[in-house]
Amino acid sequence: MIAVLTGDIIHSSRVSPEKWLKSLQGALQSLGNSPKNWEIYRGDSFQTEVSNPLDALQISIKIKAAIKAIKGLDVRIGIGIGEKTYEAARVTESNGSAFVNSGHRFDALVKEKINLGIQSPWPDFDREMNLYLRLGLIAMDNWTPNGARMVLLALDNQNLSQTELGKLEGIKQNTVSTRLKRAYYDEIRLLLDMYREKLNARL
Repeated sequence: MIAVLTGDIIHSSRVSPEKWLKSLQGALQSLGNSPKNWEIYRGDSFQTEVSNPLDALQISIKIKAAIKAIKGLDVRIGIGIGEKTYEAARVTESNGSAFVNSGHRFDALVKEKINLGIQSPWPDFDREMNLYLRLGLIAMDNWTPNGARMVLLALDNQNLSQTELGKLEGIKQNTVSTRLKRAYYDEIRLLLDMYREKLNARL
């Protein structure tokens, strides 16, 4: 089992690509090499393979935080969980149920007018997790750029204290605390824990 993320940048035409392309590339580079493991195509669309599906939601949220840190932008991501039955030189040419599920969920997001969803081999898992994601998006879709940047920094440095995070940003600990609280960071962490627990029971 693997996970595949299919996504695009919302309102990308309103902002110069130089402002968001580097952020997107930075969020994807830790997943391997392009174009084998991830690829940006059609200007503002992307697809990436995640070898451990337990990491797929956190990676999706980190991508969202990286893009939301840029004023006026957001990202839409369909998470697909399943198998890879054909491996190509480019991730966008590989195939299997994980790729199919990701594409189907991404297409459904556009129709449903939501920005994050999941499709797996287990419909009851999907139904429950997609409800949690809809609730989580109430917070995530309303992140400010400062809040999104702080969430990304905290997810990338989970072993650091708020004081240490503040030093990285050049801000005080109480400012870090306020930004994370307004971004509902603790609730996002609980959502990630729930996702891993529910999915681990299936794998």
